[in-house]
Amino acid sequence: MPVEFLSDEEAAAYGRYVGAPTRAELEKMFFLDDADRKLIGRRRGDQHRLGFALQLTTARFVGRFLPDPLEVPAEVIDYLADQLGVADVSQVKQYTERRQTQFDHQDEIKKAYGLREFSAVEAEFTAWVDARAWNTGDGKKSIFIDGVSWLRTNKVLLPGVTTLTRLIARVRDEATERLHETLHGILSPRQQAILARLLEVPEGARASDLERWRKGPSVPSGRNMEKALERAGEILSVGLGAMELPPGVPQRRMVDLARYGMTATATTLRRHGPSRQLATLLATVIYLEGKSVDDCLDLLDLLMTTELIGKAETATDKERARQHPKLARHSATLAVAVETLLEVTEYGEELRLEQVWEAIDAMVPRRELKEAVAAVTGMVPPPDADADGQMRALLAERIATVSGFLKTLTTVIEFGANAEAQRVLAAMRTLPRLLDGRKKKVTEDDIDVALVSGSWKRGWCCGPARTAARWTRTPTPCAC
Repeated sequence: MPVEFLSDEEAAAYGRYVGAPTRAELEKMFFLDDADRKLIGRRRGDQHRLGFALQLTTARFVGRFLPDPLEVPAEVIDYLADQLGVADVSQVKQYTERRQTQFDHQDEIKKAYGLREFSAVEAEFTAWVDARAWNTGDGKKSIFIDGVSWLRTNKVLLPGVTTLTRLIARVRDEATERLHETLHGILSPRQQAILARLLEVPEGARASDLERWRKGPSVPSGRNMEKALERAGEILSVGLGAMELPPGVPQRRMVDLARYGMTATATTLRRHGPSRQLATLLATVIYLEGKSVDDCLDLLDLLMTTELIGKAETATDKERARQHPKLARHSATLAVAVETLLEVTEYGEELRLEQVWEAIDAMVPRRELKEAVAAVTGMVPPPDADADGQMRALLAERIATVSGFLKTLTTVIEFGANAEAQRVLAAMRTLPRLLDGRKKKVTEDDIDVALVSGSWKRGWCCGPARTAARWTRTPTPCAC
């Protein structure tokens, strides 16, 4: 039968030899130095010297004295006998004929090497296990393995495997229960009721609120962004993230609880006792507060990149590619006319305007020249135009993609800004009011014009009536 959390094999290997030690282990743990030899040399008879050496090195290697000192691999006996000059190793069998001898030798070894019984440090070891369990939440087996190392490092003889495993299991369970009770204790009755309802499936729904909250947005779209903000608003409205946790509660334990709460089903959580259930839900909702906001910002970034800027840039590139053959043809026409103009003016003679036009008309008919000028003027922006003006115009036409969630973006998510970006943040916070359907007219007083630049600024102050109307509903005189 396993001992608590150890398998049969692990329990059988505890404090015992598992096969013969390697050559490196023999040279490190079973080598007898001068102090060892001096202590061993006080024994009379080869059997006592060899038996004493066996008990000394066994305690050093496995951490405890064996019930039968001779229950060791033959390689160990041979290695020690060779160092002690014992020719006949069979003499060691006589060592156990008087049982009291081995106990006397154990007492002498403990005194000489400062080895302590477990009972002398049990309280100290229990405190170590409690601190380890409280701060890390590590499993019982992990604490057991490190606990054995702690005992060996502190020169404590290992107790029985059952004694050690049961102590570790009890102390760890107590620490875990204390954590659950501590977190449960800071919740008000109202908060407890809210968390408990997260595991219930509302009427007409297919999943509990907890399962719905744990599922973030997937496909980037304006509607999904609205749903993500609604989800974040619901989670943030519970207000658990603003709670001050009791002093001493490790953040790692909160992370572990949240990780479990993000994967366990509502049915599983309902089976737990009240303290563990609510402690898990508390940590999970606190984690979800941050995650829901991160999901919104990630989705906003993806939406802006793919649905808005990406598609606007793609449409702009397609339009440029579509216009390129026409632009190239008309540009060639204009190039012929300008080249002719340059040639006739290089003669050095004063020519009348009619003569210049006659030379140009001979190369390019005036009707074709007018068509080329009109076409190029319509397709090529003026020299001082914003290089991204066309793309920004397409962005403005896709305002419906973002208008739905822009009304709630700054009210759900609490943005922060440094001193340089405070004006931008203030402008963002006016979006819900500007996008309110009841506001029929947006005026210059509603916009921080200093933040508008490039083609956006031209559209505001000196664009055509159609562009200006998009901002003010009526054309505005140029002020730039």
